[in-house]
Amino acid sequence: MKTFRSLAVLFSLSAALAAPVAAATLGYIYVGPEKDYGYNTSMDIGRQYVAKNLPGTKTLHVENVPETAEVEKVMERMIRSGASIIFATSYGYLDYAVSLGKKYPKVAFLHAGGLKLGDNVGTYWANSDDAMYLAGMAAGAVSKSGKLGFIAAFPIPQVVRSINAFTLGAQAMNPKATTSVVWTGGWLLPAKEAEATNSLVDAGIDVIGEQVDSPITIAQTAEKRGIHVVGKDVDVSKLAPKAVLTGASWNWGPTMLKLTKEIQAGTWKPSHVRGDLKDGTVVLDPFGAAVPQAARATVLAKKQDILDGKFVVWSGPLAGQEGHEILPAGKPMPMEQLESMNFFVRGVIGTVK
Repeated sequence: MKTFRSLAVLFSLSAALAAPVAAATLGYIYVGPEKDYGYNTSMDIGRQYVAKNLPGTKTLHVENVPETAEVEKVMERMIRSGASIIFATSYGYLDYAVSLGKKYPKVAFLHAGGLKLGDNVGTYWANSDDAMYLAGMAAGAVSKSGKLGFIAAFPIPQVVRSINAFTLGAQAMNPKATTSVVWTGGWLLPAKEAEATNSLVDAGIDVIGEQVDSPITIAQTAEKRGIHVVGKDVDVSKLAPKAVLTGASWNWGPTMLKLTKEIQAGTWKPSHVRGDLKDGTVVLDPFGAAVPQAARATVLAKKQDILDGKFVVWSGPLAGQEGHEILPAGKPMPMEQLESMNFFVRGVIGTVK
């Protein structure tokens, strides 16, 4: 897959350098295809939202940029093309954004997640764990075996959180539910994703959660095998209507718009901006036909408890994989611990590599 295969289509460097700089030029960088119907699509929908709601704004976007020094070259090309705000949307871009921030102090860098800041580098993210917990509840209600699976790319904190939240939600419906984890080692590896799905089904697992960039392969393979899936990043129920139970989707546009306006107004200060289910940055997807009405009512009641502040996913008592105490009863998990999560909860089968 060529890193810059869509670059010529998306923007022309020569034309951009010759033209006057617009009121705002934003650069977006994606680790995979913008039309992956998953993570990168969610970010691109956010880009389109900003462009639509800020007349005169120009956006540049480049897909399939690896989490290597290659991203520095892309960011610098965007800056030379007039970009004054860079949205670095993949986890592995953070160190490169911080480094370039020192070189380009007049450019604002906004990174998706992470706990590093610079004088002109901030982060934005959203707690999708609430929605993943609720989706896990649906999975626990539908599963007949109590054996769930989770296919994921890398054991970074954001993914580990999803696996744990999914498992805790399932256990709220079936205390004996377990989640077997398979790491693929890449954000978009369809062959490995299909292989992982089939291996989990062969092991008796009947509901799979996932966090890779594109859920299409997992969802459609699961549907062919007659089991169910929980989606992530965007609603993919149309692609596998019999398999999808629900999912946790992003709504990045309003956050991106707010940050852009703050930067333009000169009021922005680098910080860790975090959204959640309550402010609409995260959405619980509609239920699939396989989710019983009684289970839907239970899930939606728990969702309301979350919105009302009556239930907090990351609050004790919480036990680790081997049964040791992670959080005592009633104690909430601090953001720093949450965003550096490197453990599995009880009931998860697998290792955080």
